[in-house]
Amino acid sequence: MSSYGFLAGCYDRLTYDVDYSAWADYIEKHFSRTPLPGRTVLDLACGTGSLTRELALRGYEMIGADQSPEMLAEAAEKNRGIAPVEPIFLCQSMEKLDLYGTIDACVCCLDSVNYVTDPKKLQRAFERVHLFLMPGGLFLFDVNSPEKLEGLDGQVFLDETEDTYCVWRAEFSRRSRVCSYFMDIFRLDRAAGQWDRGEELHRERAYTPAELTGLLERAGFQEVKTFGELKMRPPRAGEQRIFFTARKGT
Repeated sequence: MSSYGFLAGCYDRLTYDVDYSAWADYIEKHFSRTPLPGRTVLDLACGTGSLTRELALRGYEMIGADQSPEMLAEAAEKNRGIAPVEPIFLCQSMEKLDLYGTIDACVCCLDSVNYVTDPKKLQRAFERVHLFLMPGGLFLFDVNSPEKLEGLDGQVFLDETEDTYCVWRAEFSRRSRVCSYFMDIFRLDRAAGQWDRGEELHRERAYTPAELTGLLERAGFQEVKTFGELKMRPPRAGEQRIFFTARKGT
């Protein structure tokens, strides 16, 4: 089973409740705290490009990067013809990020960092982001907290729309600190008048704030700060999602 090969075609329908406008508002609040060197922003692990589109419509020059060709195909179609600058998309994993030039900020949202389950690869990913950031540039990302991932163990979930049906179960290993999601997905092919079935495995590692802060600092970042979910305050006990910001020194 792979990740996002089959899911890409119905990802947006299953995540219809994600308020990308609110996420973009939150990102811009952080951007405004200390002016960015410019307006070129990398959306790392951009998925189907919904957040990329939202930020592009606000005037940022967007680059989207993701390792899934299927997700990028959806993103490219969704962002076609966006003004004033149409985003560009690159098929790359985080730890092998290789841009054509520098960026002024990088965002990596919706717990994409958790998907890098090897801490050594995540260290390299942070180093690659730091390399391409302009001095003074901002790196912003979020993670599912360890408490949230541990709490998913043994649970079964069902997501359903008119033409998509997804049932998935979660298993958390306290030894590896990895939460595995086993998904069965049914997608209606209206042209053929039949349902197609796909299976996928997704895995997220539980990183503590201290671990992530250490990885960021070893990558060269400064001013590492944590925030509660879509809040401009420090995270509280039991927080389900934690946001990080870090800057490249000037």
